[in-house]
Amino acid sequence: MSEILEKAKQWLTPTFDKETQDQIQKLISENSSELTDSFYKDMEFGTGGMRGVMGAGTNRINKYTLGRATQGLSNYLIENVNKEQIKVVIAYDCRHNSKKFAKIVSDVLSANNIKVFLFEDLRPTPELSFAVRHLDCDAGIVLTASHNPPEYNGYKVYWADGGQIVPPHDGGIIGKVNALDFSEINFDANEDLIETIGKNVDAVFIEASVKNGSLAENINRDNLKIVFTSLHGTSIVSVPDALAKAGYTDVHIVEEQRVPNGDFPTVKSPNPEEPEALKMATDLANKIDADIVIGTDPDCDRLGVAVRDTNGKMKLLNGNQTMVLMTEFLLKKWKEEGKMNGKQFVGSTIVSTELVNDVAANYNVETKIGLTGFKWIAKMVKDFPELDFIGGGEESFGYMVGGFVRDKDAVTATLLACEIAAYAKQNGSSFYEELLNIYVDNKFYKEHLISIVKKGMDGAAEIQQMLSDMRNNPLSEIDGEKVESLSDYQASTKKNLITGEVSKINIPKSNVLIYQTANGTRIAARPSGTEPKIKFYFSVNSSLDTKENAEKVEAELDAKIQRIIKEMKLN
Repeated sequence: MSEILEKAKQWLTPTFDKETQDQIQKLISENSSELTDSFYKDMEFGTGGMRGVMGAGTNRINKYTLGRATQGLSNYLIENVNKEQIKVVIAYDCRHNSKKFAKIVSDVLSANNIKVFLFEDLRPTPELSFAVRHLDCDAGIVLTASHNPPEYNGYKVYWADGGQIVPPHDGGIIGKVNALDFSEINFDANEDLIETIGKNVDAVFIEASVKNGSLAENINRDNLKIVFTSLHGTSIVSVPDALAKAGYTDVHIVEEQRVPNGDFPTVKSPNPEEPEALKMATDLANKIDADIVIGTDPDCDRLGVAVRDTNGKMKLLNGNQTMVLMTEFLLKKWKEEGKMNGKQFVGSTIVSTELVNDVAANYNVETKIGLTGFKWIAKMVKDFPELDFIGGGEESFGYMVGGFVRDKDAVTATLLACEIAAYAKQNGSSFYEELLNIYVDNKFYKEHLISIVKKGMDGAAEIQQMLSDMRNNPLSEIDGEKVESLSDYQASTKKNLITGEVSKINIPKSNVLIYQTANGTRIAARPSGTEPKIKFYFSVNSSLDTKENAEKVEAELDAKIQRIIKEMKLN
């Protein structure tokens, strides 16, 4: 505790403004757990950048932690980018303080003689990724905490390729940041180097989104009834315009959730993975008999899709299901247009459904697998320039179409989902029936995710202990099936638990464990890179002979997952 107190007292020096000093003094006088949580560690870059609770302290998002990160980034850019004028573009979302933080970040960059393009108002994260390359920038920054609670904000850094930072740049930037004292931050803005941007970039981005998200010319888009909700986030400035430009005329927006608001007043969590978050949208869909519901998270990189099942009821699909169907339709489009030549690939991640691999294999297309986080899929596009990237996704409700955006992109993915639904409807099918067709042709895969929250310093230790136990005392059976292998991505090894044979995993290290049985049942576990959680991913599968048996098979798979969760004492 004395070490934490000493760290806190450093924030009472003239380096920090009076408002910050007053906040720290209050924390010290109260001597609460809040003081410990604010200072027990420094903000770190995780799978989604730097994200945390707003407030004063080294483990909080504030003027100084953001300033230090930006000063470190500036130092790295100056040392590693051989240009007379380095350029960075900045966007921000609807969260509290995002606009103020974006200006602070712009000030630090400009103070270091770096040209800044600052969006005039909130914009979707995928537009920031697009703008990096469109404006020929060397880096990009977006101020966002995605779907986290209202008290959070965050900071994501993109490189010149439009993807989030990966090795060696991430380590290089973090090294520069960690070497800095807060007193070394230059906040003295050069306003001549800060240029406001907006509608000119919007128009080009939406045009590119429509071009990449469209399947065919002869789709009857007027006949699809869409309900859309922005969940109080940034997508309201892009998605309705993109749908209109693509030709969708029957679009109904959830008005109560239209206005951007960092408190997210109508939802418990602005997370499109949660059925509760989309309840207002599905209620509206039932009222007006809509075909499809789409909701996006606050920074518009992820989307939730609800469609009518075979009984006509609205059903929220998971990210694995939407990515499988989107991949299938993109592959079909490429094949119909005669563009397949053996030099294409799709992207996925180690915790996403294996069904996407089977779907791609049906078209003789390779699936490249990366770590969790879309920066690794973006890196694939950069690493294999000789190959065409068709599309890629991950289980956490994100999808990327082509390489014009180098991050998950709910604007283009919304268009693609509507294209699939409209195409299916005019051919006497539906979005959900097309998914069932894939299950019949391959296997019915069912995935489930549970997240266990463990807050603070003690929580972080608990998470590490849970992973350590799973690593050192591996499960031998899962629901009566013998465990065949344990993949340890921290050790870069895959061990056959039956034969004892060990093979090497050739992707970057990460604290992820994956158990797999001979039947293809999988359990993956990893700590969240952006929240105080440990995540468990379950995947089971079974044959499906006809679409009519889908409900029965799905119920059996759901029951299997619940047995496994109970067996692992996770409920």
